[in-house]
Amino acid sequence: MLTPKERLRMIIEGQQADRPACICPGGMMNMVTSELMERVKVYMPKAHKDARMMADLAKAVYEEGCFENYGVPFCMTVEAEEMGAKVDMGTCVYEPHVTGYVINSVSEYRRLHPVDVTKGRAKVVLDALRILKEETKDVPIVGNLTGPISTASSVMEPVIFYKELRKKNREAHDYMEFITEQLIAFGRAQIEAGADLIAISDPSGTGEILGPKYFKEFAVTYINRLLDALQDEKMGTIVHICGQMSPVYKEVDEVRSSVLSFDSVVPMKEAREHLKDRVLMGNVSTYALEFGDPDRVKLLTRSCVKSGSDIISPACGLGMKSPLQNVQSILTGLTNAE
Repeated sequence: MLTPKERLRMIIEGQQADRPACICPGGMMNMVTSELMERVKVYMPKAHKDARMMADLAKAVYEEGCFENYGVPFCMTVEAEEMGAKVDMGTCVYEPHVTGYVINSVSEYRRLHPVDVTKGRAKVVLDALRILKEETKDVPIVGNLTGPISTASSVMEPVIFYKELRKKNREAHDYMEFITEQLIAFGRAQIEAGADLIAISDPSGTGEILGPKYFKEFAVTYINRLLDALQDEKMGTIVHICGQMSPVYKEVDEVRSSVLSFDSVVPMKEAREHLKDRVLMGNVSTYALEFGDPDRVKLLTRSCVKSGSDIISPACGLGMKSPLQNVQSILTGLTNAE
């Protein structure tokens, strides 16, 4: 019987495992629900700023039979906050979100604070990773980064940002270099703290928003710049991109991650046809997880396997009100089919 860590490693390395892995990385793809918090009596938003609580919630996801990994943090605002953005920490139902931008143009990026991994919520994440590393051996630990485009459009008004990719192209590249350098520093620190994998979620860097030209010029370029700068000793990397892939499959295949992850608007069968040699992750509907029932979730899970998914995961972040029984049904849908 393979351990979760052994199974995931085999899949990432292209070997035949006993079955698909079942994970939910964290970050944008937060796996903690209100019912889970109530079950273990550890609650957000306090857990966003307390390393012990963050680690305990991450462990509960595995121990309560939801997913076969640990993953921190539980939001995608850490980097933006460390660079100066104002963040509402949310509640036990709503996740943290940016409420105040720092700059008004890509040309103002020098006003941003460099990410300091020795303080603030960046340090909380690293401390939580150290706790998880010390207290586990067989469960893969996933660290998380907000993707370059999504981070860049979190510290300034997104509409202005997208326009300036064209209008201030040179300054936009300088800005993206700065943003990516901050993500590299945070990513390397997460690996040093104990992360086995790094998941990068870039929901704002879609082919639909950017178009193929700017998707390649900005999303692919800076995701790869980030990936290439992470340490070689990691288990692997996951990149999650939202939106339709049909206009940009060629460009997506140039992303140098170990695993590619898509949301539920992308048919897994279609993704497999276009990305034959890639390790694919996804994509059980988060709508079904919140509003469906366990049988529906199991059916969707098995459909993902048949369609070519190597790693089963929710299509995006779980709704905080998702019933725990539904979430657990992804894994039971896999294990009962063995």
